[in-house]
Amino acid sequence: MMEIADFDSLRRAMAENSEEPEGPARNARAEQLLVAAEKLNIPLAVVEALGHQLKVYNYSSEKDKMFVPFARLLRMWDERPEDFDEYETHSLHWVFKWMSAGMLDQPHVPLASIEKWLGEMEHRYRLAGHSERAVRGAEFSVAGHIGDLPRAERAYAAWLAADRDRMADCHACELHGQGGWHLRNGRDAEALEVWGPVLDGEYSCAHEPHTVLASSLVPLLRLGRVEEARAHHLRGFRLVRPMESMRGAYADHVEFCALTGNEARGLELLAERPAYFTDTGQPRSRMEFLAVVALLMDRLTVLGLGGQRVPGPAGRAWTAGELAGHARAEALELAARFDARNGTSYVGDQLRERMAQQPLADRLPLGVRAARTAPAGPVAPVAPAPAPEQPSLPALLAEARRLSDTLQPHALEAWAAVAEAAEETEVDTYVRAEIADHTAMGRGPEGVGLFERAAELYAEAGDEGEAIAARARAAYVRALSGELDEALAGIGEPYDRILALYADDATGVRQTASVLMSRARILMRRVHERSAGAEDAEQAVRELLALVGGRGGSDVRLVSRAAEGRAMLAELAEHAGDTERAGELFRQATAQFVGAELPWFAVEYEVRVAALAHEQGDPAEAERALRAALEHGGPYVEPVGRAQLHLQLAEVVGGRGAAEEAAEHALEAAHWADEAGESGTLGAWARHQLGGFLLRQGRFAEAAEVLESALADLSAETHGDGAVVQTQWWLGDCLSELGEHHAAAERRLQAAEIARHWPEQHDHATLAHLAAESLGNAGLPAEADQAYTRAGELWRAMGNVHFLVRSLRARAWLALRTEAGTEGARKLMADAVRECESALEAVGDPAAADRLAGELGHTHRQFGDLLARSVPEDADDPAIQEAFEAALAEMKASISVFAVLGEEGLHGRTGAELAAGWLEADLSRPADAAARARAVLDAYEGADPADETVRARRAEARQLLEPTEE
Repeated sequence: MMEIADFDSLRRAMAENSEEPEGPARNARAEQLLVAAEKLNIPLAVVEALGHQLKVYNYSSEKDKMFVPFARLLRMWDERPEDFDEYETHSLHWVFKWMSAGMLDQPHVPLASIEKWLGEMEHRYRLAGHSERAVRGAEFSVAGHIGDLPRAERAYAAWLAADRDRMADCHACELHGQGGWHLRNGRDAEALEVWGPVLDGEYSCAHEPHTVLASSLVPLLRLGRVEEARAHHLRGFRLVRPMESMRGAYADHVEFCALTGNEARGLELLAERPAYFTDTGQPRSRMEFLAVVALLMDRLTVLGLGGQRVPGPAGRAWTAGELAGHARAEALELAARFDARNGTSYVGDQLRERMAQQPLADRLPLGVRAARTAPAGPVAPVAPAPAPEQPSLPALLAEARRLSDTLQPHALEAWAAVAEAAEETEVDTYVRAEIADHTAMGRGPEGVGLFERAAELYAEAGDEGEAIAARARAAYVRALSGELDEALAGIGEPYDRILALYADDATGVRQTASVLMSRARILMRRVHERSAGAEDAEQAVRELLALVGGRGGSDVRLVSRAAEGRAMLAELAEHAGDTERAGELFRQATAQFVGAELPWFAVEYEVRVAALAHEQGDPAEAERALRAALEHGGPYVEPVGRAQLHLQLAEVVGGRGAAEEAAEHALEAAHWADEAGESGTLGAWARHQLGGFLLRQGRFAEAAEVLESALADLSAETHGDGAVVQTQWWLGDCLSELGEHHAAAERRLQAAEIARHWPEQHDHATLAHLAAESLGNAGLPAEADQAYTRAGELWRAMGNVHFLVRSLRARAWLALRTEAGTEGARKLMADAVRECESALEAVGDPAAADRLAGELGHTHRQFGDLLARSVPEDADDPAIQEAFEAALAEMKASISVFAVLGEEGLHGRTGAELAAGWLEADLSRPADAAARARAVLDAYEGADPADETVRARRAEARQLLEPTEE
C-alpha cells in the first residue's frame, strides 16, 4: 500500500482507489486516506479526501455513510470557503443533489427534513449564481416519490424550463429521469423515444446507459418489441454486473427474466449477488430488489416449483415458496416505512402492483444458456377448470382410426388413450390387434414381440392380410435393431403370401403395399449398411410403385407409400453418385407429401435436398430446402430437429452475408437445443455461431454475453479445438471493442495457447499479435512487448515481413513506456526499416514489391513521429533541434518512398508531407513549411471532394499555411 508522505502521493492514492471495483474494500481505503490527509495539515487535502470518500460511498452499497463526510464538508465551507479551490467548490455544490436523492432512499429521514434540505439547496445555489434547474429536478424526484403527482408535474415543467448550467445533471441522467416520468404516466413509447439518445450512445456517464437499458426492458416487452428487449438485457446486464451500487438496475434485469419465461436465468442472477438480499445501505433499492425476488419466486411456484431450492439470504437453505413469502414480507415492511414517512400509500401501492405482474411472454429466448424451469404452459395462473368428461371407448377408437388412416402426427397418442380405456372393458379381438399393432409402432426396436402378437390377433379376427403386414413390420424392426440377416430371412414368407393373397383378391392394396414397403425398407438398410444389393432394392421399390402408382387418389396412405418409394429411388441415385438425379427425386417426393397434406413427412427429404445442394455448390437451393423443411415441419418437428434446421439455415444465410437473419436462426437453434436438453452440445455450437453473427453486426456487448455462455460448454473433444479457439478469438474482439482490454488479452492468449500446437502457425501468430495489442491498451507495456516479440518470431518463421515489421514498430512505441526508453525505441524502429529494405531487395514480384514499399513508407513515417514525440519535456533547445532534424529526415524518406508508388501512395505521401511541414514550422522554417502545405494542396487538385481523407488533408494543409500567410 502506498505511503502517504505528501499531497501528491495522497492524490495518486485517491486516483488509484477510484479505479478499484465498487464495494466495501474501496470504501475502507477511502477512510484510511482521509486519516492520512488529516495528518498532512493541509486543509485542501482534507477537503479532497472527504470528497473522495463521499464519492465512493455514493457509488456503493453503503450510500447511507455519505451524509457524514458531506456535513463536515459543508461546515468547512461555511467556516473557511477559501480552503476550497475552484474544483472542490464545484464538487461541493454538485453533491447537494446526491444528498437529496440519498435522503429519499432512507425512510428514517423525515419528510420535513427533506423539504428543508430542498430549501437549503435552492438558497445556496442562488447565492452561488447557479440555475434552479438542478433544484427543480430534485423537487420533481421528491414529489414523484411520495405520489404528489400534480406537484411532480409542476416541478417537471420548471425543471425543463430552467437553463442548463454546470450544476445540471448530465444529459444522459436527465433524459433517464424525463423518460421515467413518461413511464410512470403509462406512456411507454414516449419514454423510449426520450431515452433514444442514451440508448444510441449519444449521451453517457458513469451510470448511463446502464440504468436506461434496465428501465427500458418492461416497456419494450409491453410494446411487443421483444427483440430490442432481449438486446437491452444482454447489453445492459453486462454493464450492471460489475457495479455494486446498481442494485435497482440489477433488479430490473431479474424482473425481465421473471416476465419472459427465463426463470432459470433469474435464479442465476440472484446467485451472483447474495449480498443484495441483505445490504442495508440503500433501503429503497433493497425494497425494489426484494419485490422482484418475490415476483420471480411466485412465478416458480405457479409453475409447480415452489419446493425447488433457490439462492437466498445467507445462513439457511431456501425453497422458492419460502423465499417468496420472506421477500414479500421484507419488501412490504420497507414500503410501509417509506409510506409512514411520506404520509401516503404510494410506495406500497406501486410495490404491490410490481409484485403482481403477470408474465409478458411464455419464453423469450436470450441466446445464453439457461435450462427451462418447466414445460411451456399458461403464462398466468388460472382457476382450476372442471375435469372434462372422458370420451367413450367407441369415440376414442373412432378418433384413433381417423388419425391413423390420415397419417396424422398424434395418432399413436390417440391409440394410447384407446389402450388405457380398453383396460377397463372388454373389447373384440380386432381392436386388441389394433392396440398391439400401434403400441408396437411407438416402441421402436422393442416392438418386435408386440407386432407378432398383433399378427396373431389379426389372424384370429380373420384379417389374414393385416396379420401378414404386421409380421412384415416385425421383420423391418429387426433390421432397425441391427438384425439385418434375420430381417431378410423373415420378410420372405410374408412377401410371398401377401402377393398370393392379393392375386386371389383375398386382401387389399393397403396391406399388400405395407408388406412391399417393409421389404423395400429392409433391402434399403442392406444398401446403407453393407453397400450391397442396390439392384434388389431398386427392383423392390419399383414393384411397390407399380402397385400404388395412380391408385392413391384420396387415400393418403397409398400416396405416402408412393412418395416414400420415390425418396428411396433418390437415395439409391445418391448412393450411385448421381446427385443431380437424387435431388430431383427427393423434390418429387416432398411435392407428393405436401400435395397429400402430409407436409411433416417432407421435412426429412427437404433436408436431404439441402445437403445435396450444399455439395453441388448451390447455396440458394440449400436455403430454399431448409426454409421449406421448417415450414413443412411446423410444430411437429422435435426440438432437437428444429435446432438443427435453424442452425443449418443460420450457416447458409450467414454465408451470403445476411448476418442479422442468420443471428435470428442461431438464436432459435440455441433455444430449441436447450428445450431438447442439448445445451452442452448442439446448444453450445449454436451459441458459438450466434456470437459470431452478433459480432459481425457490431453488437459487441450482446455477442460477448453469448460467447461467454458458449465457452462454458464448448470443448475440444465434442466441438473441436478450432471452435474453442474461434470463440475465444471472437470474444477477445468483442472485449477489445468494449474497452475491456485486460480481459481481451486473456482470451486471446488462451486461444493462442491452443493454436500453438497446430501445424499451421498463422492463427497462433495473429492471436499473439492481437493479445500484445490488448496488453498494450491495458497499460501493461512489458507484457505487451513479450507478446509482440513472440508474434514477431512467428511472423519471421513464416516469412511474413509485413506483420514482422508491424510487431517491431509496435514494440518501438511500447519501449517509450518501459525501461528500454528512447534508445530502445529507436533501435527497434531502425530494425523495422532494415527488415523492409532487406525484403525489398530480395522480392521479385512487382506487386509484392509495391506492398513492401508501402510498408517501408509507413515505417519511415512512424519512425519520424516516434523521434519527434520522444523528446523529454525538460530537454534543451539543441537536443530538441537534433531530434526534430532526425524526425524530418525520416519524414523525407517516407515521402520519397510513397512518391515512387504514384497514385497508390498518394495519401501516404501527403500525410508524410504535412508531418514534415509541421516539423519545418517547429524548426522555424516557415517558407519550407508553406511549400509542403502547397504541395499537398497541389496533389489533391481536382480530387473527389467527398473523399474524407482528401478533405482532412486539405484542411490541415490550409491550417499549416495560416501562420505564413499572416
